[in-house]
Amino acid sequence: MTEALDLATRSFRDLRAFADSAAIPADAHGDPYLASRAQLDLPEGPVSISLVLLPQGRGRVDALPDDEFLILLEGALTLEGADKTVQLGSSQSAVITKGTGFTWSSREGTRLIAMRRNGSPDAAPDIIPIDEGAPLEPSGAPLAELLVGPTPACRNFTDYRSTDTEFVCGTWDSTPYHRLSMPYRHYELMHLLEGSVTFVDGDGREGTFRKDDIFLVEQGAHCSWESREQVKKVYAIYRPA
Repeated sequence: MTEALDLATRSFRDLRAFADSAAIPADAHGDPYLASRAQLDLPEGPVSISLVLLPQGRGRVDALPDDEFLILLEGALTLEGADKTVQLGSSQSAVITKGTGFTWSSREGTRLIAMRRNGSPDAAPDIIPIDEGAPLEPSGAPLAELLVGPTPACRNFTDYRSTDTEFVCGTWDSTPYHRLSMPYRHYELMHLLEGSVTFVDGDGREGTFRKDDIFLVEQGAHCSWESREQVKKVYAIYRPA
């Protein structure tokens, strides 16, 4: 990202920069997966973002309180559910659904970003890896009245959709396009797998994200989008119905 942001305006947030500067509370109690966390300073509401720091070893979460998308920043993490084992390496992602019980094991220095959808509806217990190589199918393009230049070709694959359809995670790609600023009525976490994108927010601040960057566009932000090359991303979106 190109510059620091004034948090008085809802905007885009560099989550790798957040992770590098966040401090884990020293007096955390309980299983480290749930307790060893530093919170991104978001308004209290339907979404929370945390840095999670795991020691070498194992732990147990009896029932996750809400749906959670996670992306591994570094280290190695194994998640063992009742009938499934998922192994994550650096920059790989998964969704753990509300109520899921699981055992985790990690090596020293494992760090991850967790996006929790607070107040999730009930879901079948599951651990769902995000398949970055899944076949993508054509999806909707940005509104024509907001586009500067040709309409892009966009494709999508959905790995997880909550029962109320408000929390969706998957993979998306698009040919280059420039979209004028629009209000975001949703939260969207993005991990760029290919390409780059430049945002300009409601205060005129500009930020460019590139391959392997992880960032959040906040609900209430007013941002444009410009990509001059093919873009592919993993996404986790909370969009109220």
